[in-house]
Amino acid sequence: MLKYLFKPIRIGAMEVRNRIVLPPMTLSYGMADGTVSERLRDYYEARAKGGAGLIIAEAAGIHPDRKYGLFPLGLYNDAQVESWSQVARVVHSRGAKLAVQIMDPGPEGIKMLTGIQPVGPSAVVGRGLFRDVPRELSVGEIEAMIEDFSGAAHRAKEAGLDAVEIHAAHGYALVGSFLSPFSNKRTDSYGGSLEGRLRFLLEIIKAIRKRVGQDFPIIVRISGEERRTGGRTFQESQFIARILVDTGVDALEISGGTVPTVMWAVVPPSGTPLALNAPFAEAIKQVVDVPVICVGRINSPQIAEFVLEAGKADLVSMGRALHADPELPNKAAAGRFEDIVPCVACNCGCIGKVQQGQQATCTVNPAAGREKEMVIVPTEKPKKVLVAGGGPAGLEAARVAALRGHTVTLCEKKEKLGGQVNLASVPPFMQEISQLIKYLSLQVQKAGVKVILGQEVTPELIDKIRPDVVIVATGASPLVPKNIPGTDKGTVVTAWDVLGGHEAGTARKAVIIGGNLTGCETADFLAQPSDNLMAAPTDVTILEMRDAVALDSMAEPRHLLLDRLREKRVQIQLRAEVKEILDDGVVFVRDGQEESVHGAEYVILAMGAIPVDNLSTEIKGRVAETYVIGDASEPRRTLEAITEAAEIARKI
Repeated sequence: MLKYLFKPIRIGAMEVRNRIVLPPMTLSYGMADGTVSERLRDYYEARAKGGAGLIIAEAAGIHPDRKYGLFPLGLYNDAQVESWSQVARVVHSRGAKLAVQIMDPGPEGIKMLTGIQPVGPSAVVGRGLFRDVPRELSVGEIEAMIEDFSGAAHRAKEAGLDAVEIHAAHGYALVGSFLSPFSNKRTDSYGGSLEGRLRFLLEIIKAIRKRVGQDFPIIVRISGEERRTGGRTFQESQFIARILVDTGVDALEISGGTVPTVMWAVVPPSGTPLALNAPFAEAIKQVVDVPVICVGRINSPQIAEFVLEAGKADLVSMGRALHADPELPNKAAAGRFEDIVPCVACNCGCIGKVQQGQQATCTVNPAAGREKEMVIVPTEKPKKVLVAGGGPAGLEAARVAALRGHTVTLCEKKEKLGGQVNLASVPPFMQEISQLIKYLSLQVQKAGVKVILGQEVTPELIDKIRPDVVIVATGASPLVPKNIPGTDKGTVVTAWDVLGGHEAGTARKAVIIGGNLTGCETADFLAQPSDNLMAAPTDVTILEMRDAVALDSMAEPRHLLLDRLREKRVQIQLRAEVKEILDDGVVFVRDGQEESVHGAEYVILAMGAIPVDNLSTEIKGRVAETYVIGDASEPRRTLEAITEAAEIARKI
């Protein structure tokens, strides 16, 4: 029973139908002229239709020369207003309220894209990927920027939006960098003390309030705690919050961490605490009399309800959860918790794609950002479909095909569904991804798929079942190189073996060949320093050919993973080319010098994977349609496997 989540609430003059907020997430669906694309409009409409109470659109720029990201939105000229009006109309038609975050990238401006040097409170070298040194703003330029902010807010009101949010969190972008002692080294009235660093934000709030009047809510996002040495504590944030409210702010959204130093706390990945900013939101709530919104790892209705019931916040931002399932609120209200698509906090499709300069997708929801394109349409010609393989790709293909009206049978060679996800969920802090298999297993059952475990699909079975369509989703197997002497020794196993329960997991000393994500997560699973007398110590060495490890990981979980490997004293040898595997170790060459590791009980291979697909060749000519998907086609991430499966099943 959800007593609090669906209670209406007022933010200033705005009444919101429930406590669920879609926070501003950069999706990169914008148009070149800064207007809102049809794709982004459809995205927000889907979340409004799904039951969210308040949608805060992603950051919109306030000046044409200072755009945010590769596909930036804007509210810096009147020509952009109509596209925002269209979004407001569709969101309002679905019963939700619409706000927009207004933001200037400041030091985060990218000179190589714009040709313009970034600006900031001080000429302090950037710590992000591009490391541009910003130009220090003059007082006159600061005053002009304050007017830019108020102008953007005024356009938002003219467009029919219900509120604006100012991004002042994470020591990031222009306002956040003014607040931060790490980037603001000014000695005038806009720097020095905390009050000085706060002045820029306060003047923005006053200018907006003067421009939009008293009945248009202003929300501010701040970090409750910056989670870095020398950063702002929650007590200082309490002090700031009181001043912000006294200045005219109607609500506060409480985040945490800093960019890029503590990025894992800004977009917290799998294994980090649920609702990790709730203690900071609660601290802010104790000192202000306006609604407090908590953001960060609130990924289920139950966690959201707890945050509200415990008095830690008044509203909950559920960004990635709503990205994964826009219908989450409606399903929760109906008590259909098992039907909610689980966000597994992998960060691959949402923030990961955007960090790579691409448009956001989603591992568990291939329709994210493709809402109209990926509608499941009933088939006009029902077919008999056989899916070979019960990993994520096979399960998603079976689910969609059955929902379209096909008769679907899924055969899994093993006695358990899940494929490689069963192994991927074994390392520390990775258990959440198993939720995906639990969800898909239930959904294929509800869709009417016939699931047969312990059954390999063979040409003989094809002849018996006589399907119209076969979808080959037989996965991959670990790569065992033939060019390294010693790979056939009894002491050589794969990372998949170890994660699957092989006795190599009890070794006192092991060498892992391959420093990709699988190799590093296996080391995290095995390694244990000898400090704890109650735990058997395990000495682990990783050998990697490249100059860094875990390069196939997302930035946020990689940060935490490498921290754990250092804490567990895992030895990482880079630029190491393995020449031979010995009975008790490995010989490798680094920088032209031969070296070796001895005393190992096992050598563990984590050198990638190869497709497993003999079936499509064996049944050629027996079936009218055959599709090879997922790792059976090419080993990739779960994101690509599920997306491919979803697309193929919609075409059958």
